[in-house]
Amino acid sequence: MLIPKALKRSDMITCSLCENAPCTAACPHMDPAKMLRNIWFDNEDIAALALPPDNPCQSCDAPCEKACVRPQAVPVKQLMSRLYEEVLEKTEISIPKDEKRLECDLCGLPLENPFLLSSSVVASTYDMCARAFEAGWAGACFKTICSLDIHEASPRFSAVTGDNGTLIGFKNIEQLSDHSVAENMEIFRRLKKEYPSKFILASIMGKDEEEWGELAKQCEDNGADAIELNFSCPNMQEGGMGSDIGQVPELVERFTRAAVSAVSIPVLSKLTPNVARMSPAAEAAVKGGADGIAAINTIKSITGVNPYTYVSDIAVKGMSAIGGYSGNAVKPIALRFIAELGHNDLLKDIHISGMGGIETWRDALEFILLGAGSLQVTTAVMQYGYRIIDDLKAGLNYYLAQFGIQSVRDIRGSGLDSVSDTTDALERDSVLFPVFDKEKCVGCGRCYISCMDGGHQAIRFENRTPKLDGSKCVGCHLCRLVCPQGAIGQAGKRIKR
Repeated sequence: MLIPKALKRSDMITCSLCENAPCTAACPHMDPAKMLRNIWFDNEDIAALALPPDNPCQSCDAPCEKACVRPQAVPVKQLMSRLYEEVLEKTEISIPKDEKRLECDLCGLPLENPFLLSSSVVASTYDMCARAFEAGWAGACFKTICSLDIHEASPRFSAVTGDNGTLIGFKNIEQLSDHSVAENMEIFRRLKKEYPSKFILASIMGKDEEEWGELAKQCEDNGADAIELNFSCPNMQEGGMGSDIGQVPELVERFTRAAVSAVSIPVLSKLTPNVARMSPAAEAAVKGGADGIAAINTIKSITGVNPYTYVSDIAVKGMSAIGGYSGNAVKPIALRFIAELGHNDLLKDIHISGMGGIETWRDALEFILLGAGSLQVTTAVMQYGYRIIDDLKAGLNYYLAQFGIQSVRDIRGSGLDSVSDTTDALERDSVLFPVFDKEKCVGCGRCYISCMDGGHQAIRFENRTPKLDGSKCVGCHLCRLVCPQGAIGQAGKRIKR
C-alpha cells in the first residue's frame, strides 16, 4: 500500500532547496538536502530508507540548521527525526536496485524511462541538453525549429506564486528557437554522436506544406529520432501559425501529411488545449498519418493586471499580450484532455506523449494511468532544475516495485475506465460522511466556517470542537479539503440516503 504522507511541503516551507546546500556540507552523518528534496517531491519513504541505521539527530546540536542560508529557519533535525519515527517503520520494500521497470518506448522506439524535456528553453542548446542527459533524462524535445528570424521580448515570464514564492502557474510569451536551422542541425548531430542512446524529438513549425516537409526531413537527416509538429504554440499566430493551426482540423491533417510523407521516422502532432475538445484535431492528425499525439501545450492566459499602471503581466514598455500558461496549476486541464484522447477508439493504437503540470512522480503516474506512454516536462525544470529527474525516476520506480508492477507499460491507461465524460454516470443514492480526527484537530474552526458559508450548515462548533450533524451533511467534503491540519478524513463505508 502507499504510505499516507506523514510530512508535507508546508513542514519545510522555508527551505530554498539550495544548490550545493550548506546543510549537507555541515552534516557529518547524512545528506539532509537530498532528504528535504525527497520530502518536497513526495518521496519521503525513499528519504527514510536512505537514513543511517541509528538516528544521529537525537544527540546532535544541528549544525545543518545553523549553516542554512536562512539560519535555523528550516527544522531539519525535527524533519529527519520524523522520518525515523513516522515513516521508516511503515516502509514495505527496500529501494529498487535498478530502473528496468521504467523502460518504455515512444512510437516503438526505446526510452530508458518515460521522462523527456519538452520543447522550450530547457531544451534549446547543446550544453543544456547534454547536462540533462547526464542527469538522467531519457531524451529531449528540442525547442521548436523554424525558418523565422526570432527576436524575443524582455521580460517574457510571469507567474502565480505560492506563499513561499514557489511557482503555481507560469506564463510565458516566448516564441521559437532563436538559432538558425543550420545551427540547430549541428546541435542534433553533436548530441546524437555524444549521446546515441538518448531520444531526440525534433519540434518544428513551418509556414506551408513544403516547409513542414523540408524541416522534418532535415531533422531526420541530422539525427532526430522522431518529429513533433508544433500546431499549438499560443505565442505564434502570425500568418496562421501556432495554435491557429491546432484549432482547424483540416490544417492539422494537411500539415501532418506533409511532414509524414517527407520522413521515415515517427511523427507526433502537438495539439492545443485552447479548444473545447481535442479529438477532432487528434483524429485529423491520425488521418494525416501521425504516429502519436503530444498534449497539452500551454493555455492562453493573463496572469494579472498591475493596479497602478493598469497593464497586465508581462509588461513590455507599457504593453502586454496574452501568453501561454503552464505549471502544476494546469495539470487538471491536461489530465482531462489526456483522458479524452485515451477514451477515443480512433486513437487506441496512437502513442500519447503527455505534458502539462508534471512536477512529481505522482503527477507523472496520473498521466500514465490515463493513457500517456511518455511524458514531457518544462516548468518544473525551470523552477527546480534538471536534478528533479532523480526524484521523478526514484518515486515512480519505487511505486512500481511496491505494487509488484514489472513495467510502467503495464499500467498505461489503467485509470481510464473510472473516468466518465458526465457526472450523470455517478451513483447518487448514498453519502460518504467526513470523519474528524480529534488528535489532529486544533480547534481552528475553518471547517465550520466553510460549511456554514459555502456548504450545508452541517457542522456545529462547540467549545472549539467541530461536530457533524448527519441529518444535514450531504457528504460534499468541503470541510476535509479546507482543513489546514489534515484532521478530517472520510468514513469507511457509504450510508444510504
